Amino acid sequence: METVLIVDDEKNYTLILSAVLEEEGFETLTANSGYEALEILKHSDVDLVLTDMKMPSMDGIELLEHVKVKDPELPVIMMTAYGTVEKAVEAMQKGAHNYILKPFDNNSLIVYVNKATAVYRMVKENRQLRDAVEDRYSFGNIIGKSRSMENVFETIRKVAPTSATVLIEGESGTGKELVAKSVHFNSPRGDKPLIAVNCSAFAENLLESELFGHEKGAFTGAVSMKKGRFELADRGTLFLDEIGELSQNLQVKLLRVLQEKTFERVGGIRPISVDIRIIVATNKILKKEIREGRFREDLFYRLNVVHIELPPLRHRIEDIHLLLNHFIEKYSGERKSDISLKGIEKKAERLFYEYQWPGNIRELENVIERAMILCPGDIIKVSDLPRDFRENVYNTWQFEGIPANAKLYETLTFIEKNMIKRALKMTGNIQAHAAKLLGIGKSGLNQKIKKYKLDVGSKK
Repeated sequence: METVLIVDDEKNYTLILSAVLEEEGFETLTANSGYEALEILKHSDVDLVLTDMKMPSMDGIELLEHVKVKDPELPVIMMTAYGTVEKAVEAMQKGAHNYILKPFDNNSLIVYVNKATAVYRMVKENRQLRDAVEDRYSFGNIIGKSRSMENVFETIRKVAPTSATVLIEGESGTGKELVAKSVHFNSPRGDKPLIAVNCSAFAENLLESELFGHEKGAFTGAVSMKKGRFELADRGTLFLDEIGELSQNLQVKLLRVLQEKTFERVGGIRPISVDIRIIVATNKILKKEIREGRFREDLFYRLNVVHIELPPLRHRIEDIHLLLNHFIEKYSGERKSDISLKGIEKKAERLFYEYQWPGNIRELENVIERAMILCPGDIIKVSDLPRDFRENVYNTWQFEGIPANAKLYETLTFIEKNMIKRALKMTGNIQAHAAKLLGIGKSGLNQKIKKYKLDVGSKK
């Protein structure tokens, strides 16, 4: 629903125009001076300004100049009497979309308004598309070759062309927002808005207003109408991150929107319909939240039409090498040194495989970014890695799966066997590469494979 700001010093005229445009499905705001209009523009989302040319204090041309500073592409239609056509031409030269001569019939006005709002709608959609291209979010930019990530890719391929609601679960830092963007930008809605909201970033009352918008005077501080994220995402996608933090009250309201496809702004009584796709994400296990009474089961089933579970980085160590190369390339342009970075030494890379990565991909990216700042040469060495990372490597992994009553020999056997299995998995069962990663000879590795009776497939 587009919003038109009507500006005229004659109050009756703004009321008449408002009634005409609302009858055609537009939302209207009114101002009786240029200064009042500028105040409204500070706090409200407007798709068109329809202003009289001749007004006291600030005329239409001066208002036009202020509007174009705020948003050069926001259309302005000037209403002018026959005697001020010359002024209207001047306004066109200064960026007005069009002008209409008074008196005019309602049909002419509606034609002008429809054309102007259609142009601005395309402008906004192009902005969204440019942002998407600049951010380079696409299916191909999710990094991974592990089986678990292949399953994620396959699900994205299947769900992206549809309008199905998607629930993404995974620990913090696993890339849930990137997956949401990949689903959106590879869908038929890809050139329409993708609006994201972090549900944990707002207090309950503020989040309700953020999602559904509010009417002027709905609460203290609501000095003007504001559109919510549901409206801004019309014909596009709404991404609700950290959905597990939603209060019980807002869970009920979200369920109603999903069921009825309509909502009201805070303080409003008029139902608003939008065409949007919903994608939600959480780092909580929602089924557990349901059992403990914190999340509604009926809402869960509305959201969980298609489920994507992102594995933690410690469960997809085959992808670490790809991720290292990706982030080294990403931050190579930010290095202050004249020496180009060739890569990371094997001894240093091995630490990345030993670490448990509680912060997942986000933490790995942070470690690489810091290492590239600290590295003076062309190869990242162990000494270039952040000290806290190096210290934590040895404090996290080696006791995780060891029984508390294990003997020394049993413990060493357990560690050796699992390190060999992991190295083989990471190198696609190519024993020469696995041996190099482990720092032993190929024949020594082959003996240990036989000793532990490991099924390794290829033995090149």
